[in-house]
Amino acid sequence: MTRVAIDEQAKAVHVAPLGLYVHVPFCASTCDFCAFYQVTPTADAIRGFIKCVSDEARLVTWDRPLSTVFWGGGTPGLLSPGDLGRLAEAVRAVPGGGAPLEWSVELAPASVTSARLDVLRAAGVTRVSLGVQSFRPALLDALGRAHTREQVYRAYERVRAAGFASVNLDLMFALPGQSAAEWDADIDEAVALAPDHVSTYCLTFEEDAALWVRLSEGRVKLDPENEARMYERTWERLEAAGYAQYEVSNFARPGHECVHNLNTWRMCDWVGLGPSAASQHRGWRGANVADLAKWMELVGRGQRATEDRLELSEPLLAEDALVFGLRMNAGVDLAALRARSPEAPWERVEGLVGRMIDEGLAAREGTRVRLLGKGRLLADAIGSEIMVAMDRQDGVPAGFVKG
Repeated sequence: MTRVAIDEQAKAVHVAPLGLYVHVPFCASTCDFCAFYQVTPTADAIRGFIKCVSDEARLVTWDRPLSTVFWGGGTPGLLSPGDLGRLAEAVRAVPGGGAPLEWSVELAPASVTSARLDVLRAAGVTRVSLGVQSFRPALLDALGRAHTREQVYRAYERVRAAGFASVNLDLMFALPGQSAAEWDADIDEAVALAPDHVSTYCLTFEEDAALWVRLSEGRVKLDPENEARMYERTWERLEAAGYAQYEVSNFARPGHECVHNLNTWRMCDWVGLGPSAASQHRGWRGANVADLAKWMELVGRGQRATEDRLELSEPLLAEDALVFGLRMNAGVDLAALRARSPEAPWERVEGLVGRMIDEGLAAREGTRVRLLGKGRLLADAIGSEIMVAMDRQDGVPAGFVKG
């Protein structure tokens, strides 16, 4: 790609970024903590899925070129090298899909092979996110993960050797039975590999996941104070290792932040393809039906498979930009949001911001507000308070990707 082409695309992205999220729903087994839509792969299902991604893309009105692409799952790495290539062809046929500024793919360590990586690199993928979760064998077993510590190391070596511009490691903490020393050891092992980006997620209990059953039966207990200590320990140790926190759960070396996620948190547009994939595009938000067969049937009839469409308004987008923007260390510019949606109840928001500042949860510099360390620990609760202050009834956007 020429320097002129990059500059022209950067200008377009600056005006109106557009992301593409492809949900690859195939998993060989279900992790105990996971509630994302997934199915067991078969040759026919994979073949039909790839064809329908291409068909669904042709049903979209692409009003500007793509700036970012993200493949999540499921486990995209379960696809064969040939199938990965065919899925990439569907993306490259979309305007801007031939050379997006960033193209991320989530991979499970056990699925990483040199042949798969060669296909992804040739297709234009720039960023690989490895779902490590932990380096401790007992904790991996407790999560139902299908990989070993040794496979993590082999996968990382292969990804680095393939020459991707950015590599992310996903880790989880506050796991059942996990000690502070074990979490420190996981951070140390991750840092020793020298990835460009680290995502650290506190274990959450989703109602559709196996861990929720254990929680409801009393076999697993929540410990908010321990979670808070692990959060703070994570931030301290990763900062000392040269990783700047730019969002509650995400840390990066300079220039390696996930652009796709940044654009999503800022309430820019994205298109979701595949079963259960969410979209926010051309004035509406919704998610595809979480059923592979139903999604394929609807797309085969020439229909978008999106259900529960919500018409977007500037107050709604401004509110969501505030909720998700405060999760970022840079915070938000309240004056810019107010100009975007002057009719929103900003007086109540200002009152809430004032209280957060008084309680040491936030700081204000001019018109920009950002959460402090204590506030970042309470980011979810603060988001809920913002929605109450702005009379929100429908909840927060669905379908945001990690990594």
